[in-house]
Amino acid sequence: MSRRDLDRPILALAPMADVTNAAFRQIIAKYGKPDVVFTEFVSCDGLCSKGRKNLLPILKYTEKEKPIVAQVFGAKPENFYESAKLIKKLGFDGIDINMGCPDKKVIKQGAGAALINNPKLAQEIIRQTKKGARLSGGQAGEMPVSVKTRIGYDKYDKNEFKKWLTVLLECEPAAITIHARTKKEMSLVPAKWEVVAEAVKIRDEFFDNKKDKTLILGNGDVQSVADAKEKARISGADDS
Repeated sequence: MSRRDLDRPILALAPMADVTNAAFRQIIAKYGKPDVVFTEFVSCDGLCSKGRKNLLPILKYTEKEKPIVAQVFGAKPENFYESAKLIKKLGFDGIDINMGCPDKKVIKQGAGAALINNPKLAQEIIRQTKKGARLSGGQAGEMPVSVKTRIGYDKYDKNEFKKWLTVLLECEPAAITIHARTKKEMSLVPAKWEVVAEAVKIRDEFFDNKKDKTLILGNGDVQSVADAKEKARISGADDS
């Protein structure tokens, strides 16, 4: 699966811990399958430890769920590299890096939304993930690498958001999902979809006339398929 394979707007089942497990995804696939689905996030550190066997059930899926993207989190680039090789070997259609989780335990690791404050590490994580996604298990071709993030850490600042998004765009991920709230806001306030529209403008300026641009996906407060399409239309996002 590549960013060119899907029609616009792309409708995705967003990753959510303790929600988007295999049973939930299979129900969604049966009764209202989106264009792409994401798994719950899984720890790269865990996948690179003796505890891997306890985490692999999170990465089980059926063919009916495809195209399916595995979401991972962590703060050690070398573990993203190894995890990407594993995830490609398991037959996933993509790997998504969580850079937006506000959970205190995740933040304490320097992972999730904490990476917003560590741009150099964020870039190295993307680079190592892409490296691991290129070749693995005899499968040729590069597995798409994407990022999910937020519009800020403690607050939204237009200039700081542009700097952060540019940091990510420099690594040319296949897609960036913008959860239109800050880390501090969690999911307690309405999503700022006008910032998703701003992200689209920043992306277009960054890539200028290049055809194969990073996709900008919007996330937050989507109530229905019609609402998703309307939010995508208004913001200019490639999906919601």
